[in-house]
Amino acid sequence: MGKRHIISPLIILALLLTCACNDTKKQLQQRAFELCKYIPDHQLLEKSRDYMTKDFYSVLDTMFYRLPEHEAMDHEWLYYFVTGNGGSIADYEVAGVEKTDRTHAIATINVRQVWEDGSFDEETDIEQHQLFMEKVDGLWLMSDFDGHKDDCIRYIAINRQEQAVRKAISDYLISEIAPYYKHGELCIPTLMIVNEENDQVWGDFWVFWYNAAGDTLKCVSGGNHPGLMTLDYKDGIYNVTSFVQVADGAGYTPSAKRIFRDRYDIFCNMHSNQDLREAVRCEQMSEYIRFNNLPYRYYQDYGWPAVKL
Repeated sequence: MGKRHIISPLIILALLLTCACNDTKKQLQQRAFELCKYIPDHQLLEKSRDYMTKDFYSVLDTMFYRLPEHEAMDHEWLYYFVTGNGGSIADYEVAGVEKTDRTHAIATINVRQVWEDGSFDEETDIEQHQLFMEKVDGLWLMSDFDGHKDDCIRYIAINRQEQAVRKAISDYLISEIAPYYKHGELCIPTLMIVNEENDQVWGDFWVFWYNAAGDTLKCVSGGNHPGLMTLDYKDGIYNVTSFVQVADGAGYTPSAKRIFRDRYDIFCNMHSNQDLREAVRCEQMSEYIRFNNLPYRYYQDYGWPAVKL
């Protein structure tokens, strides 16, 4: 009989671990490629919820659907992660995956731009990105992409502060200015911010009262109150503590210059631009209606066509 070779249990364990590692790396690369189709790129797919960690999806859901719609224009980088503008499609290649610990990994993704007819954009270089993965309940999910999660969290915090300031100003206009106008069913101010500095806000502020007629809000009164508001922050809430208004009549120009100082020209350009004012008004009314889950689809000034929200 030939000699029997007994393999040490330690050698067997080492071989099994080596195979497991190789399988894991291959599986991770395949999983990373699957996750690529859910990378946010101008849109956040609803089914992405099943392929992302809860916290990452929640942050992106806030960015895409919970902030004012105009943020997409002012901060578009928050809404696309790969292709930017131009109508091309991202073509993904997983260049490698590195596990950083038992439940975390980073995949290196190469991206080329492909035109809709399937041809490559030869003038665009291959870009390299990082897709972060986390193992949750035995399943690898996307937990971040190029560090955008922290970027979004920082911006959400800034936006919430801005919204708190604007709410304080709106509340002040409704409680202190709106009562002097003919009342309607609903008061929705329009805030055109000229500048913000520390606890002071310079702006062209408008007050509008509306009555509801079906799906249309019909304006019954309104007026303009430009000036400087000073706010106080206490116990997590902003409140307006003073409001210096531009004077009426002959005192309008000198008081506006005194209040707005080096921002006077900006104020004048903003105040005189009716198209800009109506765009801001429509935008802010739309946000108010969406936030309060109201059924209105139009607003209308007396003698003017209705405007779609």
